[in-house]
Amino acid sequence: MSNYALRLPESLKLAAKRIAAADDTTMNQFFVVAIAEKISAMETAKFFEHRAASGKAGAAQAAWDKVGSNAALTEDQWSR
Repeated sequence: MSNYALRLPESLKLAAKRIAAADDTTMNQFFVVAIAEKISAMETAKFFEHRAASGKAGAAQAAWDKVGSNAALTEDQWSR
């Protein structure tokens, strides 16, 4: 575990304090979770960008073609 001195505008501090209290957690935990969520979102976007760059349009279209126009089930089919 390490420490990092964080400087933030008073308005953000007050908002974080309010939200953390409403969530019955500490500001530290609020910041840790917020940072983890941001890192996760950015790494997920990077993962999908990489996958998209290495994808093949023909293979994707072939997969969609297998779905066909009757892909949606009717309510009757769901109940079987």
